[in-house]
Amino acid sequence: MRKRVATGVLGGIGFLTLLWLGGWWYAGLIILLATAAYAEFCRMKAVRLNTPQTLIGLMLVWLLLGSGLAAHELVAPVWLLHDPENLLFGMILFLLWVVISRNQFQINEMAYLFFGSIYIGYGFSYMLQTRLVTEGMAWSLWVLAVTWANDTGAYFIGRKWGKRKLWPAVSPNKTREGSLGGLLLSLVVSWGLLAFFPQLGEWWTVTGLALLIGVAGQLGDLVESAIKRTTGVKDSGSLLPGHGGILDRFDSLLFVFPILHIIHLV
Repeated sequence: MRKRVATGVLGGIGFLTLLWLGGWWYAGLIILLATAAYAEFCRMKAVRLNTPQTLIGLMLVWLLLGSGLAAHELVAPVWLLHDPENLLFGMILFLLWVVISRNQFQINEMAYLFFGSIYIGYGFSYMLQTRLVTEGMAWSLWVLAVTWANDTGAYFIGRKWGKRKLWPAVSPNKTREGSLGGLLLSLVVSWGLLAFFPQLGEWWTVTGLALLIGVAGQLGDLVESAIKRTTGVKDSGSLLPGHGGILDRFDSLLFVFPILHIIHLV
């Protein structure tokens, strides 16, 4: 528990400092996190990092991040930094390597790596883009706080009072009580932060959004649990003592930030 708290506090301070600085400071952090997350994703399936297929997938992650930077004019908007061109380019490279490798790189491995590139690339790209919009600092802080409150509430309330399993086939340790506790703490934190960020809307808007973020965050957590269960690993990595890997810590956010953009809230 001490490792978990220490890592959370130190990591949180570092993350929030670069978020506050914004610009290329925050962009550089997101690029590093996305790169580490994709490396973890590959290791979960025992895919070596020094293979052409892994490099193709990593390049696609960077292109998706680049499209977010280009959309907000941090880099030049060249043709390859636009959707869907980057997705098509990555898919073509993957398929060409299937042929060139004479099927040593097979379609099922291609599908896994292509999915990972989209899942991680878009998730971190929208996290970065949220900071770059008008009121991006307020939105980013609010979403991070509500999501982390959701995770914290689900963890501690589930640990203390959790009895009924939420979805044992995917994540046997998660409970319904923990899920509800996470949503409740999300609401409390969202209402408290509204005093600091009134520009985010009225209290009923914030209430609905906090519930949406809470549900989306828990779904993101379950998705990563399903991936780990499929690949037979307990944690995505060991980079963060007490927490596991980058994907273990950011799984909820990889769902939340894209949903905010899909419904055009930011």
